[in-house]
Amino acid sequence: MKIKELAKKEIEKIEEIIKEVKLKDNVALEVYNLALSYFTDAKHFFEKEDFIRAFEAVVISWAYLDACLHFGFIEVSERFKKYFTI
Repeated sequence: MKIKELAKKEIEKIEEIIKEVKLKDNVALEVYNLALSYFTDAKHFFEKEDFIRAFEAVVISWAYLDACLHFGFIEVSERFKKYFTI
């Protein structure tokens, strides 16, 4: 799979998850906003056809979401938990 397809796949997957994330408190919001910022950057880079940076940004967004889930800052649907390291 080429980097364009990888970036697109990850952006679409994380976009689906973000729609259903439940925040637990204000601390969660601060860290979650970091994940959203990188996700927004990933979409921007993808639109500019900078697929390497798009992939990098979406991976960083995943890392923040994963950390949020680990620390109990957010909740995600059971169907998405397979994408995380919990």
